[in-house]
Amino acid sequence: MKTLDTKAVVWRRLLLWGAGGVNLIILLLLFGLWRTGDRAFNFASNLFKISPVELKTENPIPIMERIKNIQELSTTVQTMETIVPTSASRKLGDLSLATTKLLYIARGEIRAGVDLSELTDADIKVTAKSIEIDLPAAKILDSKIDINHSRVYDYDRGFLNLGPDVAPQLQTLAQRQTLTQMVDAACNEGILQQANIKAEEAIVQLLSISKTQEVKVKIKKPNACGFEGEKKIK
Repeated sequence: MKTLDTKAVVWRRLLLWGAGGVNLIILLLLFGLWRTGDRAFNFASNLFKISPVELKTENPIPIMERIKNIQELSTTVQTMETIVPTSASRKLGDLSLATTKLLYIARGEIRAGVDLSELTDADIKVTAKSIEIDLPAAKILDSKIDINHSRVYDYDRGFLNLGPDVAPQLQTLAQRQTLTQMVDAACNEGILQQANIKAEEAIVQLLSISKTQEVKVKIKKPNACGFEGEKKIK
């Protein structure tokens, strides 16, 4: 019986010690909360607080600036090769004494597209549902001779080489004639019409940044086909 009483006393003490330990832990937690004060309360409040939806907008890039950063929209390039005959005669009055002939094979490049620097603010209309832009007509932007892939095929000063020795002058003349002929040939093959179509497609792709706005592009019909800038020989 004494043994049972002793065990009961031990268990009773253990239970009291355990209850005391739990109470001590609770007191420590309460003391910590009291010491932290408002910080703990604010932390608990913010933990379950639903923040309002924050709306942000990115810095918009003006459409005009986006387009003009391109400056020129080169959409069509044609590379051509042609044979150009040239000649020069040594004369006595109206009588031709000897003739020099030069046959030149030239390769050139014609580039067509739209000059976007010609756009004005009035050419662009933006609404919530659409972006409308009026493009200037396509034109020849550049024409040049690639001298690395061009050559003199034949140079003949005639009987006893009596013709004038003017190979450099005839070669330069051939290159100039080549550029003119190539521009005319490219125009006849519809290079500007092709450039118009591709320019429209390129601008639609460039400005299609929103699924809610439809991009509509109008482009003027090309007028006279020609190149008014400086012709290049490279």
